[in-house]
Amino acid sequence: MVAPEFSRPERIDTIGERARRVTIEATPDERAALAQRFGLAALGALSADFEVRREAAGITATGQVRGAVTQHCVVTGDPVPAVIDEMVALRFVPEDQLGAGEEIEIEGDALDTIGYAGGAIDLGEAAAETLALALDPFPRSPAAAQALRDAGVLSEEEAAEARSPFAALKGLGTVRR
Repeated sequence: MVAPEFSRPERIDTIGERARRVTIEATPDERAALAQRFGLAALGALSADFEVRREAAGITATGQVRGAVTQHCVVTGDPVPAVIDEMVALRFVPEDQLGAGEEIEIEGDALDTIGYAGGAIDLGEAAAETLALALDPFPRSPAAAQALRDAGVLSEEEAAEARSPFAALKGLGTVRR
C-alpha cells in the first residue's frame, strides 16, 4: 500500500474519553503531491482542526478542514480559485469491524465511518479526502459562458425554451384579424 501524501497519524493509545484538539497543516511538498493526485492546478493551503476522543463506537474526530485550491475550468481550462471550508464529523473503527457487504441504514446525524488498521488513525488523509469531496466537480471560469455560446452550446434555460411546445409558435409572428 502506498503511503498517503499528507499523513498525520494519531496513535490510538494517546486518545482518551476527553476531547483533545489536534491541528494539522500540509507542507508545500505535500500540497503539490495532493494537487497532482486530485488534478488541481494548485493547492495553496490545507489545514484542519480536529477534536478527537474515544467513544464506545470508536474514535471520533470532529472539526473543520480548510483549503485554498485552484482548479481548471472544465470549459476553457482557465484557473478557477476556490476556498474550501468544510465541517467534518468522522468515526474511525478497526477495519475488521466494518461489516463488509452489509447494508447499513444511515441516520441524518450519523458520522462518516472510516476503517483503520494498526495502532493509529490518519487525520491527514481524512483531511485530504474531505477536501477532495468538497471540490466543485465542474468548475467554470467567468469566460466559460461566452466560450460555450461561441461554440453553439445552449444554456439550460435556452434548451428548456427550445423544448417547449410553444417554441414553434414563437417564430410564426403575430396573427392579424
